Amino acid sequence: MQPSKMGLEEARHLLSNCVLFRGLKPEERNAIVNRTRTRTLKSGETVFSMGSPGDHMMAVLSGTIRISVPAPDGKELLLAILQPGEVFGELAVLDGKERSADAVADSPCTLAILDRRDILSFLEQHPAAWLKLVSVLCERLRRADQQLAEVALLQLPERLAKAILRITTNEVKPKTSPEKPIIQFSQRELASMVGGTRESVNKCLAAWQRDGIVQMSGGKITISNMPALKFISEQG
Repeated sequence: MQPSKMGLEEARHLLSNCVLFRGLKPEERNAIVNRTRTRTLKSGETVFSMGSPGDHMMAVLSGTIRISVPAPDGKELLLAILQPGEVFGELAVLDGKERSADAVADSPCTLAILDRRDILSFLEQHPAAWLKLVSVLCERLRRADQQLAEVALLQLPERLAKAILRITTNEVKPKTSPEKPIIQFSQRELASMVGGTRESVNKCLAAWQRDGIVQMSGGKITISNMPALKFISEQG
């Protein structure tokens, strides 16, 4: 299925700014964008499951995508909630092997999809793009390694502070001034991200609220004292 005109324009804009294709000539970007197809998902619908075949990569056009892996205790370890403009499933571009995580629509969303064969054909014609692809993969690997190390080595307050700081800088575009960014992750999502329980995260956030570090209201968390949060994150 070819993208609608609006979907195609969104895909062209997002992929033009994607690290994989940044710096290409307009006609080169158009050539790869014209090979995309779109997929619309309902909230909670599975994009792919860990261990399933991987033969394409995706860019989020609208909505959010939840990336997670099963934890050893049977729970979920939340790796990221991807926002519009972010790319995922890149590992399939390299080897076409099984997916290394679960991807689920966290809200109603639309994806731009590029098949592996089209990407490989493109990379054969533009070999310099391989370096950009490797850069993206290394960044994702470092982020995953960091989160796993934090779960294994740090206490909950340090893990939670680091996770919130990552969200404010990498995954959520704050709608307020940089001094008081807002995140809209639930306490259950934060618990999944840091390998804790909702109750332990609630207790930690409540203590921070009493200390004036955060404010919780209407399902949102406002960072009131960023230096204090950074100090907590560095104690491990």
